[in-house]
Amino acid sequence: MSKTLVIAEKPSVAQDIVRALTPVAGKFEKHDDHFESDTYVVSSAVGHLVEIQAPEEFDVKRGKWSFANLPVIPPYFDLKPVEKTKTRLNAVVKLAKRKDVTALINACDAGREGELIFRLIEQYAGGKKPLDKPVKRLWLQSMTPQAIRDGFDSLRSEKQMQGLADAARSRSEADWLVGINGTRALTAFNSREGGFFLTTVGRVQTPTLSVVVEREEQIRKFISRDFWEIHASFKVEAGSYPAKWFNPEHKKDAEDAEKKHDRVWSEAEAFAIADAVRHQLATVTEESKPTTKASPGLFDLTSLQREANGRFGFSAKTTLALAQSLYERHKALTYPRTDSRHLPEDYVPVVKQTFEMLADSGMKHLAPHALVGLNNNYVRKLPRVFDNKKVSDHFAIIPTLQAPSGLSDAEQKLYDMVVRRFLAVFFPSAEYMVTTRISTVKAAGKDQNFRTEGKVLVNAGWMAVYGKDAAQEATDNEEDGKTLVALKAGESAKNELADAKGLKTRPPARYSEATLLGAMEGAGKLVEDDEFREAMQEKGLGTPATRASIIEGLINEKYLLRDGREMLPTAKAFQLFTLLRGLGVEELSKPELTGGWEYKLSQMEQGQLSREAFMREIAEMTQHIVKKAKEFDRDTIPGDYATLKTPCPKCGGVVKENYRRYACVGQDGAVSESGDHGTGCGFSISKIPGGRTFDAAEVEQFLTDKKIGPLEGFRSKAGWPFTAEIALKYSEEDQNWKLEFDFGDDKNGDSGEIVEFGDAPSLGNCPKCGSPVHDHGSNYVCSKAVPTHAQATPSCDFKSGKIILQQPVAAEQMQKLLAEGKTDLLDKFVSMRTRRAFKAFLQWDAEAGKVNFAFEPRTSKYPPKGGKTPTTNALIKAAGKTAPAKTTKASKATKTKAEKPAKVAKEKAPRKVTAGYLPSADLAAVIGNEAVARTEVIKKLWDYIKANGLQDATNKRAINADAKLKPVFGKDQVTMFELAGIAGKHLRPVGE
Repeated sequence: MSKTLVIAEKPSVAQDIVRALTPVAGKFEKHDDHFESDTYVVSSAVGHLVEIQAPEEFDVKRGKWSFANLPVIPPYFDLKPVEKTKTRLNAVVKLAKRKDVTALINACDAGREGELIFRLIEQYAGGKKPLDKPVKRLWLQSMTPQAIRDGFDSLRSEKQMQGLADAARSRSEADWLVGINGTRALTAFNSREGGFFLTTVGRVQTPTLSVVVEREEQIRKFISRDFWEIHASFKVEAGSYPAKWFNPEHKKDAEDAEKKHDRVWSEAEAFAIADAVRHQLATVTEESKPTTKASPGLFDLTSLQREANGRFGFSAKTTLALAQSLYERHKALTYPRTDSRHLPEDYVPVVKQTFEMLADSGMKHLAPHALVGLNNNYVRKLPRVFDNKKVSDHFAIIPTLQAPSGLSDAEQKLYDMVVRRFLAVFFPSAEYMVTTRISTVKAAGKDQNFRTEGKVLVNAGWMAVYGKDAAQEATDNEEDGKTLVALKAGESAKNELADAKGLKTRPPARYSEATLLGAMEGAGKLVEDDEFREAMQEKGLGTPATRASIIEGLINEKYLLRDGREMLPTAKAFQLFTLLRGLGVEELSKPELTGGWEYKLSQMEQGQLSREAFMREIAEMTQHIVKKAKEFDRDTIPGDYATLKTPCPKCGGVVKENYRRYACVGQDGAVSESGDHGTGCGFSISKIPGGRTFDAAEVEQFLTDKKIGPLEGFRSKAGWPFTAEIALKYSEEDQNWKLEFDFGDDKNGDSGEIVEFGDAPSLGNCPKCGSPVHDHGSNYVCSKAVPTHAQATPSCDFKSGKIILQQPVAAEQMQKLLAEGKTDLLDKFVSMRTRRAFKAFLQWDAEAGKVNFAFEPRTSKYPPKGGKTPTTNALIKAAGKTAPAKTTKASKATKTKAEKPAKVAKEKAPRKVTAGYLPSADLAAVIGNEAVARTEVIKKLWDYIKANGLQDATNKRAINADAKLKPVFGKDQVTMFELAGIAGKHLRPVGE
């Protein structure tokens, strides 16, 4: 019997389809990766299982960052599995190739990405020749069982979906072409003078970054202006009320948004008004009118991320992870990666059932509101909630019919936020009585008008769902005013107080993650072309599912920094936009690029534009970008560059920034006509040493201190990341200062010069001789390992580098090693041989008399012969020099495929390792009560300290105790160096 394979986008949708089809198609049998009946096989992807790549013969393996190999425009694209979902892909492909499967149904999400997910799986399953099985399209906008059955009764043909499929493929390939070629071309340009300076660009990430950079440029160029407001107080029989002066004849100034009706721009005029009205009588008029405020709409992912960031400080990435956990693990929320804030029109019964679940759930803070909604029949078909036209691939995020349990604190916060919004949207609007009172004083032959607004909440409506605080906040904020004292008919008021307050205009606020998400969502408003703007109206930059990863990508590429809740562009970001403007390829930074694509892809979906024509335009654009970068022949890129405050270390002249360097331009600060330096003493340093961009503040510090670091983010000529300090050293040969990398080997450590540590704090006692160990140059050294006045000849040789195999070793880690014999697990070591990152502890090896590597114990199905698990200790030389990680015979054996694993000797089975300490009740309140190793205790304590912001703002080495930590510390504050000792007092060995 032939069967039809149904491929959904997610396992949860596959289950919904099976439940809906069972009454009409018969019972389904559940297998590991699919469900099967007599007529259907139902399986699913887990998002994208396949991605595109250039065919091997057209891609460049070596020298891909060179202009010689650009542009890369393959005539077609190959496919490759997404590594982490390869197993799922193989399972779906195996089902598609079954001989009894004679037809396929694409049940992926109703949209462009859903179409692409299925089409790529189908193509991959066919291999070199098409799968050649007929395909139908299931198009669902509601997931109720009846809606699914109706969808199966009206399947769409492959021909009907061809336009959408073409648009999906074209978007994917165009992103690849622009991203790959743009990134390689700009990286090649920035690396022309040596080194490797990775410069990534993309259709979505670069316009997103431009939003933040342009805001920062506005802030930097902002010139604050003084203005005055006149605040007054008037008295009537019933009491006093505040008021603010305003000009009723004011008109908006299109060129100056700072000019507002309640601002005075002359100090003399402001004080003259205040003096004129003081203690004078005022005629008073007032008008009261009712007003209402509806609840905000349901959440889509972007609005959920914005609200969670504003309320709890969650990053977009964190919010998505929490929502995904509530959806997948707890089954408590509907699918979160949605851009819709509405529900399908047939979902009213499901909403009512959800209210009933919440009312019976036992969640005391939510259940009463659900019960009120049910008793008052609030759940009805509201057009602002139920609208099929505004439901795209998915509907809004709402609670499911399953009450959750075992939620983390963060999950509970997010769940409550979604549920309150869900309940509130069905409640009535909040009702206010708004009173506007105008107090007019005749002074010096002119009316001076003062406005007071009172706002009284008459009926809380939906605000009741949020409690008293929300309702109070709505009427108590300064702008909306409060309840006004009563005014009798015809009563005059006497001025009690009039004061002119001097204020300053403020620059626009920096973007937080919440406001940046909003800017990405509304990016279409910035597009001037009407058709392009219309095409972007529902799209914005990125999708709700990708916006968090775009922001995280910009942070990982060092284009953005998180500073509290603010997003700050780095020097690398400013340099990118200087380059794009200088090369004349600014289209990469503007949302018009996305707008144009969306418009043309929309035309393609409707059959009005061919895929070939669109891809031809993309190829031409790619060639244009590469050509501009390749042919640029000026010495520098024009831009708005900084002048440093720190003088030139060689001649004391002015140091200025240009595109590539910070250079001395002489005593008068002159710059040559080309925009390059050349009139100074010849001193200059690279702006991007090792592919990492200096910002102006770092250069100021570097020129002042002659050293900086250790800093992360450097890259070698081969593109490998590394960490190092940088020193500014004088070269007698060149008669100039030179920038040098310092990797912690301290070549000048044995110069014989006398060292004095004075009152410098010790990190602990030397494990060899017991003398104090200090931070000295590029190393941590024993005070008896260097010449001092007390001891001219060193008597100890303990020394350990501050950077080991690119891993910075913080002072607190060395303190921990000296106190406990071992650091925490450090994760940024990089092998000199393989260039791969690895994790290791640093520990004192008393037998060898050195600091060595120690690795986490590995659990293996096939331990080496004899049952003992060998450990590897790659030695670090006592002089602090870094050494390549050594490979033991055991580790080599694991890499040799031909060798078979040794058989396990039963009598010598590997010993089970258990955590050795139980925390006290006080410590357990912070880290949990399970048995732990000592190193885990410190890590968990630091996780708690950082998560709750307990490091002292003025002294990062100090930790402030909160209610949980105070019983552990025994005092209000401790230093980080005390932490290990304090924790030890709260631990007892298992079994005692």
